[in-house]
Amino acid sequence: MSPPPGQVPELVARIAAGDREAIVELLARYRSRLRRMVALRLDPRLQGRVDASDVIQEGYLDAIRRLDEYTRDPSVPFYIWLRFLVGQRVAECHRRHLTRPGRDVGREVSIYRGAMPGVSSGALAARLLGKLTSPLQAAMRAERKLQLQEALNSMDPIDREVLVLRHYEQMSNGDAAAALGLEKAAASKRYTRALERLQQILGDLPGGVDGDAT
Repeated sequence: MSPPPGQVPELVARIAAGDREAIVELLARYRSRLRRMVALRLDPRLQGRVDASDVIQEGYLDAIRRLDEYTRDPSVPFYIWLRFLVGQRVAECHRRHLTRPGRDVGREVSIYRGAMPGVSSGALAARLLGKLTSPLQAAMRAERKLQLQEALNSMDPIDREVLVLRHYEQMSNGDAAAALGLEKAAASKRYTRALERLQQILGDLPGGVDGDAT
């Protein structure tokens, strides 16, 4: 569970004063949110090879080493800074395990070319479609997933990303804007536009979907 917004500056102030217990407390509060982020962005081909907990732990070690840097200039919310560091560890996993000479793995799996790996259109489609388990449902799901991936790829990349940040990473509009380097009004406008486009896409799929789309 994330700490209440008013508690974060207090914990950061304690960290700046050298309170190491405050570091442990603050990092522990964000672990579940970061697990969702990593699960959405870690390439499916790395399942069984890379543990999300290890990725988060490496990001936490980076954060501890760089805490002085953040406390001197906390220009973004603490979670956005921490998420960025963990996201860089996800990107490093992709480079280490997937990149080959002459091959841009980012172009293959990312739906947003940002500072960290974007959610793949396949992962987002799977989330939107929900869980269909019978043989007939599984066959229908595979077909719909391909159709949905194609439709998602037609969306503006940043619109897709702000949709993921708001809906799946459960960010506020302000945090989503900070993560993307946008003004709050621009982030809000993009989210509204992306949600309308997504609803149109889902409505156009034959047979609709069975997952929770919105």
